Parts: sequence; structure tokens; C-alpha cells
Amino acid sequence: MVKNTLDNCKGDIFGNFLKISHHVYQWSINTPTRALNRAYLAALSIKSIEADYATSQDGEVKDNAIIVKYLQSDIDKYLAIIKVNLAEFKVSRFLLNDRHQSYWSKILLIEEVLKKYHIKTETIEPVIAPNVEELARTPQQVNKYDKYARLKDDFTQVKPVSDKTGVLPRSLNRTFNKIQTDLKGDGEAEIIANFRRDRRVTQAAIRCFLLLIIIPVITQQISKQFFILPLVEQYREQHHAAVFINTEMKEEAFRELEDFEAELKFENLISLAPVISTVENELELKEKAQEIALEFSHKSSTAISNVCADLLGLLAFIIVALTNKRGIAAIKSFLDNLMYGLSDSAKAFLIILFTDIFVGFHSPHGWEVILEGIANHLGIEANHSAIFLFIATFPVILDTILKYWIFRYLNRISPSAVATLKNMNE
Repeated sequence: MVKNTLDNCKGDIFGNFLKISHHVYQWSINTPTRALNRAYLAALSIKSIEADYATSQDGEVKDNAIIVKYLQSDIDKYLAIIKVNLAEFKVSRFLLNDRHQSYWSKILLIEEVLKKYHIKTETIEPVIAPNVEELARTPQQVNKYDKYARLKDDFTQVKPVSDKTGVLPRSLNRTFNKIQTDLKGDGEAEIIANFRRDRRVTQAAIRCFLLLIIIPVITQQISKQFFILPLVEQYREQHHAAVFINTEMKEEAFRELEDFEAELKFENLISLAPVISTVENELELKEKAQEIALEFSHKSSTAISNVCADLLGLLAFIIVALTNKRGIAAIKSFLDNLMYGLSDSAKAFLIILFTDIFVGFHSPHGWEVILEGIANHLGIEANHSAIFLFIATFPVILDTILKYWIFRYLNRISPSAVATLKNMNE
């Protein structure tokens, strides 16, 4: 009987979880359309107000400052609605990579309304119409231009900056490449094509980076709050599981109860509270103990749920990374160009900041806090011997890898940055 009841509860919880997940997914997918429709309706409302005011036959009403003020307040309200929903449309469309052409007619009407009130928008990338010079090109010229314009979107083929080094320093190579590009007849087309490609890489990298953060976090929180935690609490309650899952929780609960008992005794001794009998004192302690037991039982259930939910979040992260190789390659290319594009002093500053935080003199205290926080999050008793062993080995390994990277790659890519780093360390 109990088993059937538990199975039914599991089925109900799982069914509710699937329904909620489906609704959340549909709501997320429909966000661009929903936001654009709200902005479109607000734009239609503004056009309706303008039409009613223009067709009004009552001259006194049209010249009345109070009426104009009220109409202007309504228009300002609708303009605010348009701006907020256009921002939501732009962000959601960017994250979902939504390219539906059904949006264009509504966007054109919204742009028409906003231009009347001198409001600039950046809802979509402008479509550049070909000019007369481009239309007059021969097929050979068009093919020559397309050689640079039709760049590959496969970012996995992009070679990292560290593999582009040669005998000469990178600064001289950049100078020679710039002169060579300027002397080409189609140098302008190549520059524009490279700029557009860099923009696509940046957009794909930011989109993938946000997905790698948002999807695992949403998966972890939804699975924990709506599925795993209720199931764990129900199971522990039906099987009368232990209140504490480790000795640290038990010691913390005992300290809290001892502090409460000492506080009661102290208040009675200094007459801040009415004198109570031993029986009443025991009843208050029992009530407090039950309250503490419920609190730590919930903490134990939460810790167990965190383990399962974190595994699901990690699985979601792996799935997103495996199914979005193009975005991962874009992130690598973006970070590569960002790191090696910094000035020498900026590189040295970031390296020193990183090493001082993670492998510096004060880093063991930070690592200890991080590891103890992870242990508490997962409901694991913090093993200080294992923590000290980790602190004695991992930062050393990390420091060795960083020094090898500086010697192997940074030293040949940017020798001046290595010199600046040595001077700053001295």
C-alpha cells in the first residue's frame, strides 16, 4: 500500500515536472514573438491616437493644452512599452538565434513610429542595398569580392594565435600584412569581410557563453525545486531517515541548542524573563529541539538534492557543449584574440592577478573556503586532511602549467610582455 502510494506520488511529481518544463520551454521559445507583438500593438495605439487627433473637427479640443498633455502622456507610455519590449525582443532573438521573416512587417511599422519621435533603435542588423558601383561590377569582379565576403562560418578551422607565430615578431608580421592589404586592389573588401567575420565570431561566442551558463543553471534549479527536493523530502519522511547526514550538522545543531539553553538560563538569572519551572524549561527546550530538527532535516534533504541537481546541470552543460561545437570554437577564437590582443602591461597585470589569487601566498585560505563551501553544498563532511593535501598539490600543478605556458607560448608571441612581467614581479 505504501509502495503504491509512493509510486503514485512519484508519477504525479514527474508529470507535473514535465508539464512545467514544457510550459517553460514554450514560453522561452515564444519570447521574441510575444515581445514584438506587444511593441507592435503599442505602435498601433500611437498611430490610432495620432489619427484620432488629426481627424478631430473640434478646433477648441485640438488647441486645448490639457488634452494635448493627456495625449502626450499616453504616447510616452506606449513609447516606453515599445522600447522595453524591443529590448526583450532583441536579447531573446539573439539568444535563440531566431531568424523568422514574419517579423519584418511589424518591425518596419514600429521603426516608422519611432522615427517620428526621434528614437533610434537597433533591433536588427541593417540590410545594406547594393549601390550603383556594385551593380555595375562584372562577374569576375563579383567573384573576386565574394572570395572575401563569403568567409567560412566554421570557426573550428580558425587557427589559434599561438600557431600563427613565425621567425619574425608578430608586430612586424602585422605591419607587413597591413601594407600588403593596403596595396591590394580588393583590400577594402577583405577588411570589410574580416570585420564582419569577427563580428559573427563575437556574437556566436557570447551566445554560446550565455547558453553554457543559463541552461545548466535553469536545469539545476528547476529539477531541484520541482522534482528532486519534493521527492527526497517525501522519501525521508516516509522512511524516518536520520535528521543529520554528517557529524558537522549534528555538532552545529547541538551548539545551537546549547546556546538557546544558556540564553534561557542567563535571562532567568538576571531576571530579564519571568522565572519558569524545570518542566516549562524542558518544554521550551523540546520545542526548540523539534524546530532545529526540522531545519536540519530540510538542510539534509537540500544537500542530497543538490548532488542530483548538480549532476543534471553538469549533464546539461556537457550536452550544450557537445551540440554546439561551432559556438565552443567561437569562444576559443574570441578568448584567444582577446588575450593576445591586450597590451603587454595588461597581459602582465592579468597574469600577476591570476597567480596571486590562485597560486600566491594567500591562496591556501581561499582554496580552503571554496572547498569547505562545496562540501557543505553537497552535504559532505569536510575532510581537512584531504583539503590540505589538495592545497599542497593543486596550486603547485597550476603554477607549473602557467609557467610552462609563459615559457612555451607567451615568450615567443609577446616577449615584451614576459619582460614586463619579470620587471613587475621584481
